[in-house]
Amino acid sequence: RGREQRCKAFGPGLTDCAHFSPDSVKQHARYSQLTLVNSTAADTGEFSCWAQLCDGYICRRDEAKKGSTYIFFTEKGELFVPSPSYFDVVYLNPDSQAVVPCRVTALAAKVTLHREFPAKEIPANGTDIVYDIKRGFVYLQPHSDHQGVVYCKAEAEGKSQISIKYQLLYVDVPSGPPSTTILASSNKVKGGDDIRVLCTVLGAPDVEVEFRWIYPGQKDERPVTIQDTWRLIHRGLGHTTRISQSVITAEDAETIDAGYYICTAQNPRGQTTVATTVDFS
Repeated sequence: RGREQRCKAFGPGLTDCAHFSPDSVKQHARYSQLTLVNSTAADTGEFSCWAQLCDGYICRRDEAKKGSTYIFFTEKGELFVPSPSYFDVVYLNPDSQAVVPCRVTALAAKVTLHREFPAKEIPANGTDIVYDIKRGFVYLQPHSDHQGVVYCKAEAEGKSQISIKYQLLYVDVPSGPPSTTILASSNKVKGGDDIRVLCTVLGAPDVEVEFRWIYPGQKDERPVTIQDTWRLIHRGLGHTTRISQSVITAEDAETIDAGYYICTAQNPRGQTTVATTVDFS
């Protein structure tokens, strides 16, 4: 089959041109054109277009032929790019940059960062904190002293506006596969007892964990209950940690319930498997 080039257009927060209306992207012989109708301040951001090399139904992106531009969409009464919520959380990890996403809709806007309590302006000194008009305030080396509630203030053409508030939480947990532990309610049970085995992971607040179980009565279709939960906890010097837990319960224990209970916890960085045994006394 012949090879052809197609161009895909992407806007702020979008990952596929299918998000645009069918008439918004026009393909021409030598170029592709995106037209936005009824644009708002929320459309402010980077727009990119690149060629796709297609062989039949199989296409791949040609990164060597990519163009990008950042567009500001002004809207009356909106100096900040609108946020879907009135409050947001920013996690501060010592191993990576953190961003307070105060993006504005006007290139000439003056933007400052403020702490709510104690009330004061936080200078963007270019060493610890910088302001990037395309991203917001960037904490280059986050540490625990940066915790607290902050907001941004924008001024342009004699008008000013306050952004939503951001809760900055400090995170100090190792990156990598889940740090996992497993614990049975009892490693020796009698017939008729209930068996509960708990699998626990401590990790970064914004990293989700998935659990999988292998248990003795699985191939016999032994009915069990599995419940997954998570919550944020504070540990040490104000560090915030996500505790994710999965508990498997087998009621009215039978002989087929004796053996190994194996829990596998997985996050985007890998997986960890732990096991414990339950025996009949």
